[in-house]
Amino acid sequence: MESAPLNQTQTQVQARVNSFIRSVYNWMAIGLGITGFVAYYVANTESLRQIIFGNQILFFGLIIAEFGLVIAISARIQKMQASTATALFVLYSALNGATLSLIFLIYTASSITSTFFICAGTFVACSIYGWTTKRDLTSVGGFMTMGLIGIIIASVVNIFLRSPAMYMIVSYIGVIVFVGLTAYDTQHLKNMAMTQPDGLEAGVVRKGAILGALKLYLDFINLFLMLLRIFGSRD
Repeated sequence: MESAPLNQTQTQVQARVNSFIRSVYNWMAIGLGITGFVAYYVANTESLRQIIFGNQILFFGLIIAEFGLVIAISARIQKMQASTATALFVLYSALNGATLSLIFLIYTASSITSTFFICAGTFVACSIYGWTTKRDLTSVGGFMTMGLIGIIIASVVNIFLRSPAMYMIVSYIGVIVFVGLTAYDTQHLKNMAMTQPDGLEAGVVRKGAILGALKLYLDFINLFLMLLRIFGSRD
């Protein structure tokens, strides 16, 4: 007779976890959809292309604004209203789409499409692994974060060196890094969902989902870009 309340509690926890994770992936999908739509629209609108890519100050200003939004959401989300966090995430997705529209001008549409499906399959496989594995991926996450820092430094250095070999090496290492981060972030979100206390306000849950969606969104976008460097065919 004592097992019924326990089973009921486990059922409630599982339902709460499923609801949170579903919200995370829904917001991630919304962010990716906004980015894809804006990127395609800008790439096919000559006036917008000229405004964004014809003015280097504006282009790099948009990139700086994107970094600022990521930092603001990540560092200050607990002090924001849920509606503010949501709006900033949507704004970031749109700005990222505007700058990423450049890939439509560099790569063929067929290679972008095929690479997207390769990325989606890889991302799903990594997420499933992160969700199901019993191995603690904390050390993997730390190692991959160090790898990410190395990629950033190497990419900045290669702006001046312009070495095709380094470009490809960074791309292959980048794939490994973001594959690892996808698995780690998925496990981290699962653990966060399972340890959430019952009765949290809807706004607090929403902010957690937005932050989780941002992490997975960044993993997906960066994995896609690294794969595109490897498999993309240029126009």
